[in-house]
Amino acid sequence: MTDPREAKAAARLRARALRDTVTDPDACGRAAHAIRDRILAEVPLPDGPVAGYWPLGSELDVRPLLLHFSGQGRTAALPVAGPRGEPLRFRAWTLDTRLREGRFGITEPDETAPWVVPVVLLVPLLAFDRGGHRLGYGAGYYDRTLEGLRAGGGPVLAVGVGFAAQEVEAVPHGPHDQPLDWIVTERFSMKVER
Repeated sequence: MTDPREAKAAARLRARALRDTVTDPDACGRAAHAIRDRILAEVPLPDGPVAGYWPLGSELDVRPLLLHFSGQGRTAALPVAGPRGEPLRFRAWTLDTRLREGRFGITEPDETAPWVVPVVLLVPLLAFDRGGHRLGYGAGYYDRTLEGLRAGGGPVLAVGVGFAAQEVEAVPHGPHDQPLDWIVTERFSMKVER
């Protein structure tokens, strides 16, 4: 029987190589705006802060959507990664927010930005399947974060965002992997049925 960790590691290598082939800046920009428009038109979002992420490498850019929310007076936020094994925390973000390089070289708001608790979490991914499973980088930050937010009893909507080309038939997953509620790409959006 295959070790799930080995299956995930092999799947990560394939998924990252595939995502890295999406390199045309114009196509990436069009995809970011198409996803913004799809989420606004098709995903019923609860009121409250929306957390995204600063794109790393070839990740899809959700900043156009975060800027839209910020421009509408809604709180947009970015994650701050702490020590391995801890969930993410989030600080408010606008174009005027001072930024710093955080863990793993990821851009994040500095300590002057207020902490927020999101009700919508835009989740980056290497791959996804139609069952709402996602393949991340393997550190478990988003799984721990979603688990904590969901256990806290407050509403949280997990929206996986990525390129349609990142879809796979089945993502290897285990009991600690938190499923997505929605998946949105430049070509489609879907509510995950469980």
